[in-house]
Amino acid sequence: MGKLSRALHQLCQFYETSSLIDTQGTDGVVDDSRGKGGIDGMSRLNHAPLRKTAPHDVGSGSKPGAYGGLYSQEERRRRDESIWTLVQGVLAPFQFLVFLASLALVIRFLSTGEGAFAADLSIVIKTLVLYAIMITGSIWEKVVFGRWLFAPSFFWEDVFSMLVLALHTLYLVMLFGAIGSVEQRMMVALAAYAAYVINAGQFLWKLRMARLQGTAQQGGDTAVPA
Repeated sequence: MGKLSRALHQLCQFYETSSLIDTQGTDGVVDDSRGKGGIDGMSRLNHAPLRKTAPHDVGSGSKPGAYGGLYSQEERRRRDESIWTLVQGVLAPFQFLVFLASLALVIRFLSTGEGAFAADLSIVIKTLVLYAIMITGSIWEKVVFGRWLFAPSFFWEDVFSMLVLALHTLYLVMLFGAIGSVEQRMMVALAAYAAYVINAGQFLWKLRMARLQGTAQQGGDTAVPA
């Protein structure tokens, strides 16, 4: 029993010495970083105010949207207040209706050989509507994003729109310059219409993304931090 008591006493002395060395600095001063100082540090961290990133200004050329989406809050405000947004909302579905009617007339001509004048007239009307929506769309982009074309949020849509515009313009050149046959003109028109459908799909996808972003922003603004 005496030997066991001495062994326990030496073991206790060893742990006390290890604890003392662990809590002292190089100058023999007790380090309280795990005591009051550590608690104060955690307290400051837990009570530090949360900061919300401010939206980027559109004129600065920074990436759009504080939420990493299509629009910053300021861009969204300008979009909602601009009359050109309404103009685009009217012209876009109108152009699609003209496209459907013209496509039917072009296919009718290529299938039967009849109705060349009606097909040509419909393509001219479709091209004029395209010019109108391109001009007003450029104005809209300037109002909302601060540049006439190729804003980062719609860069690739604008690039593909240039192809659509070029193909429609090529058709007009062939028509009024009497270049090529009627069938060749119609094939150019079909190529322009195929590019238009792809471009319309691009913009519809971006419209969906904008709606999802708006829903996410509203949810983020109304959320109450725990």
